[in-house]
Amino acid sequence: MTDATAAVSPLRRHMIDDMSLRNLSPPTQRSYIHADNRFSRHFSRSPELLGLEDVRAVRSI
Repeated sequence: MTDATAAVSPLRRHMIDDMSLRNLSPPTQRSYIHADNRFSRHFSRSPELLGLEDVRAVRSI
């Protein structure tokens, strides 16, 4: 395991594993991870702490 993969959170690892199972291309996976990162930074909270109401809040902007 490299340093880059050792630093991946369990939630991120689960997301990557699910995307791989769905045969999403590596560029699509990077795009989704980037969007997830931006979403969590917008709320200044971990993705684990974000939910449906947060998604709705962003969609209404």
